[in-house]
Amino acid sequence: MTSIDVTDNVRTLVTVAQQAAAPAALEPGKYHVVRTGDGIRTVDLTGPEHTGVPSRKAGTTTVRDAISFTTYFTKHADEHTEVYSDTDRLTVTAVLDAHTATSARWSGHRLTLSLRQTEAWKQWIQHDGKLVGQEQFAEFLEDHLLELRSPDAATMLEIAQSFQATSKVDFTSGTRLATGQRQFSYTENTTARAGQKGQLVIPEVFTVGLVPFEGSGGYELTARLRYRIQDSQLRIGYKLERPADTVAAAFADVVTAIGEQIDQPIMNGTPA
Repeated sequence: MTSIDVTDNVRTLVTVAQQAAAPAALEPGKYHVVRTGDGIRTVDLTGPEHTGVPSRKAGTTTVRDAISFTTYFTKHADEHTEVYSDTDRLTVTAVLDAHTATSARWSGHRLTLSLRQTEAWKQWIQHDGKLVGQEQFAEFLEDHLLELRSPDAATMLEIAQSFQATSKVDFTSGTRLATGQRQFSYTENTTARAGQKGQLVIPEVFTVGLVPFEGSGGYELTARLRYRIQDSQLRIGYKLERPADTVAAAFADVVTAIGEQIDQPIMNGTPA
């Protein structure tokens, strides 16, 4: 009579049952139909949280100059990409996954050029049309000698120093000379030189060279002298001629530079 080890057989049956009941590993990137205690259900493992790969390109990238725009654009654009320029906002926007003529796309992957003004431009605009004291105006000229074109920086430095030297006098009048310069008459009021008269001559018009936006070209602007003599004190400043036109020209040049590097036309407007 053969002896049967019941205990070993039971262990084997339990192991087989456990292996049959163990859930199978589900593969990411697919739909799976699985049986549960409540029935059958579908498990979706196609999302990026399971695959580690985004389902599509999305998001808006912002750049600050034309070169950066064309670099990113060349990497991601296709024949259906749309490009828009907005003169009011000074932006260029590319919808990299725009709709095709026959089918819809997400239009969720975008590139925007948002121009940023240079510090020099902002400072000249900030002081545009404002009258200040002689010393303050002289300091401004000294701080911005690099932007002065005509008269040159050396001449304008001398003018700034003249302003500082005559900051303690009483001004009596301002006269426009035939040469296009402005002559200011003054009287010394210090104890040692009281009553002595003098004249300060400065150009009525000067030219500055400014770069409106980071990464853009430079442009020349005309600045016209402005002044007021009040209570024997000279307040002086400048008025830039049509700076808005320079901004528009600089933006147009940026758009042209981008257009020369891409195949897609640039439309005037803003994408939806």
